[in-house]
Amino acid sequence: MTSVVVTDSDYKFVPPHTNKLWPKFLSWFVPGILRRNYGVTELEYRGAEKLKSLVDAGHGVLMAPNHSRMCDAFVLDGLSAAIRRPSYVMASSHLFRQSRFQSFLLRRLGAFSIYREGVDRKAVQQGIDILVEGDRPLVIFPEGTVSQANERLKALMDGVSFIARSAARKVERQETDQKVFVVPIAIRYLFQGDIEETAGKILTDIELRLSWAPQHHLPLIERIYKVGFALLSLKEMEFLGATQKGTHHQRLENLIDHLLHPLEREWLGGERRDSVIARVKELRKAILPDMVNKSLDDTEQERRFKQLKDIEMAQKLCLYPPNYIADKPTADRILETVERFWEHLSGDESPHPPLKAVIEVCDPIEVRGKRDKSSPEDPVMKQLATSLNEKIAELSTESQRYTSDEPDVMTASSIPGVTHVG
Repeated sequence: MTSVVVTDSDYKFVPPHTNKLWPKFLSWFVPGILRRNYGVTELEYRGAEKLKSLVDAGHGVLMAPNHSRMCDAFVLDGLSAAIRRPSYVMASSHLFRQSRFQSFLLRRLGAFSIYREGVDRKAVQQGIDILVEGDRPLVIFPEGTVSQANERLKALMDGVSFIARSAARKVERQETDQKVFVVPIAIRYLFQGDIEETAGKILTDIELRLSWAPQHHLPLIERIYKVGFALLSLKEMEFLGATQKGTHHQRLENLIDHLLHPLEREWLGGERRDSVIARVKELRKAILPDMVNKSLDDTEQERRFKQLKDIEMAQKLCLYPPNYIADKPTADRILETVERFWEHLSGDESPHPPLKAVIEVCDPIEVRGKRDKSSPEDPVMKQLATSLNEKIAELSTESQRYTSDEPDVMTASSIPGVTHVG
């Protein structure tokens, strides 16, 4: 989960390490990291031959995966073994600033930094050069942040098409057989344990934090609805002074707008109606530079920290898709929802095994240097979103459908004030 990150020094681009032996050596440790830190005990790769044929032919390959969990970059590592070629990964700059050891490892795994709060020309140029060179694939997560909802793709950022199209223009001028492709990669996590036991333990911890007696007498779904209603009501009391009326989804949107609209009026000249992730990015780009440059007095620095906290809260709230459990009560959706509850309440991201990760390579999208402007939407981004959405929906059929032994499982509408559940 992205949190408020402000460093004490100006951003400096961190290039990738180009040696291919380091990624091969470090990949031996990836399965252990996935098991211990993320609860991923099984990996399955599908369609890797589509990727391998492009890389072997020397084409520029931009891998564009969905991004639902922090371990996504690690689970992609197995594709490197399948195609016998390591990848480069564009990663948020704050990951390189957390420790020297982490920065050391990230670089040797092929990662390089991108400063998301500004125009990072060096990172963009690095991505273009990688595609033009065509020696190793480039990984960019087009959602821009972790969605924490494996079956709902968030709005995609257009950096993928800009970098791919810029590389395609260069390649076309060389008059060779080389081409540039964007390859959608669908990542799907399947919980393979006892969801009643696992989710029940997480809910018990949350209920104790709320000073409740554990609600063991309630069916699992009812407990989730009740906890979700309580957590939203607490946030409304904190920021609005009272609980609000309307559906669960309407109340979430109203709270997000309450947090972002005043800041958009101050920093962007007016309220925005884009995706929450895009709105958050624009606000951070406006607020952060002077904080990083140490050009503010203590009072203003503290005021902006408070604004960044509000922005972070808005981003957390947008990670609860409407009707996520009500539409399809699977073990995976249940686990994701209660994990979000606990993480946003406590800050803890403990793993909940066993998870199986399925990584499927979708059909490549050839990118031309010149965009077809007859369509209001970027054709590359439209194809990418369509491909990922279709494959994510297909893979969702492999989830465990949740069934309860209780004769009357409570529906969302049976709780006062709740008709949508996230």
